[in-house]
Amino acid sequence: MSDSNVSAKSVSSNGIATLKMTSYVAGKPVESPQLLEVRSPYDRRLVGTVTVANASHAKQAVEEALKGGQKLTRYERYNILEKTRHLLIERKEEFAQVISAESGLAIREARYETGRAHDVLLFAAIESLKDDGQIFSCDISPQGKARKIFTLREPLSLAVCITPFNHPLNQVAHKIAPAIAVGTPVILKPSEKTPLTAIKLTELLYEAGLPHYMLSVLLGPTAEIAEPLIKDPKVEIVSFTGSVAVGKKIAAMAGYKKVILELGGNDPIIIMDDADLDKAVFLAAEGAFRNSGQRCTAVKRILVHEKIKDAFIKKFLEKAKEYSCGDPADPETKVGTVIDEASAIYLEAVVKKAVEQGAKVISGGKRNGALLEPTVIVDVPRDADMVVYESFGPLAPILTFKDIDDAIALSNSTAYGLSSGIVTNNMEHAIRFIKELKVGTVNINEVPGYRIESSPFGGIKDSGLGIKEGVIEAMKCFTFVKTFSMPW
Repeated sequence: MSDSNVSAKSVSSNGIATLKMTSYVAGKPVESPQLLEVRSPYDRRLVGTVTVANASHAKQAVEEALKGGQKLTRYERYNILEKTRHLLIERKEEFAQVISAESGLAIREARYETGRAHDVLLFAAIESLKDDGQIFSCDISPQGKARKIFTLREPLSLAVCITPFNHPLNQVAHKIAPAIAVGTPVILKPSEKTPLTAIKLTELLYEAGLPHYMLSVLLGPTAEIAEPLIKDPKVEIVSFTGSVAVGKKIAAMAGYKKVILELGGNDPIIIMDDADLDKAVFLAAEGAFRNSGQRCTAVKRILVHEKIKDAFIKKFLEKAKEYSCGDPADPETKVGTVIDEASAIYLEAVVKKAVEQGAKVISGGKRNGALLEPTVIVDVPRDADMVVYESFGPLAPILTFKDIDDAIALSNSTAYGLSSGIVTNNMEHAIRFIKELKVGTVNINEVPGYRIESSPFGGIKDSGLGIKEGVIEAMKCFTFVKTFSMPW
């Protein structure tokens, strides 16, 4: 990789390295006087700067992708993904430090995320070697003849991928790696709140030998970068992960092209009266507080059978105390900041409004800048904003239900339908939940967010259009199926 593709570093007055990074158009650093500053949500120190792109850069990125270049064989695509994976392993601590610094996530969470991104690259590399083509014999009916029909997949000409702040590495890997695995060029627009990790991964892919036309990464104003790319008829697919409002706006403006939307969730963990309480408490806490509660599949509602409410709350309060909140760089910290102080203030207001409606905060709730303590809330009304809408933070609202019918109705009562976790040892109940919950995933005796990086993932209703992601499904999305037939 040339020196131009290596992020520069400087040392600030407090001795902490500051990254100097740039947008890239097909491997070429963007030249612009405008810089985006990226500051730590924890202490507001300058973590890095990024050279900002404009509309002309977006147009150039489209042209370079469509002009193309070296067409990669399956083995070459595999080799690039594998080399990237090994480079990530070598630099995993460096990546983790950047993730934690720019997002405010606890360093232990950032290290975990590098492991997940490793798996995405591993599975994408493996799948790039496979062929899912089919063969159909045509002599199987009175109308048939001696021919065979074959199918194969061909890459789309250009993808635009837009990623959120909450998983700065893994969300980006989930877009880029499947596209590379099938040979589809990508223009990436990462969140302006966490762009540094995305650019570092882009540079890693260039270093691993990815032809530069295959990937551009652009930071810049929505009106100059994202909107023109979404509307461009030469773009064949837009893959977006983020809020419902933005996702629906993208769907309205995209026009005649594939649109993949993953729009968050309001995921419940449902704890039946036969549940193993220790397991239920552990899963509820992990689901609500990990990643500062900033996951689309985080536990947003803890639904507990009324018969075991008191016993559950007593144990849950003790478990919640284990989730220390503080400096993200401290290895002992379990819960870092949310993405910025404005988000923490909003979550604080959501809790306050729930209290005004009759809820009670029984643990946590204190805010210091972008730090918000893990917060346990009981007696939450079913119509409280906290549980009707998605609350993206370390909040653990507890509601009760009287029986399985009530639990299913309560779970299905929001506009979202991403995932769910059920804690029960009753097989009949488990099967009912699987059949009757209006969600994309039902995990029995596990958190709503459990998956492996290659398994299908996605939701329905306001959580998405029902189209699945995950490495294998994403690879299908970035291709189209061509059929051909021959005499046989």
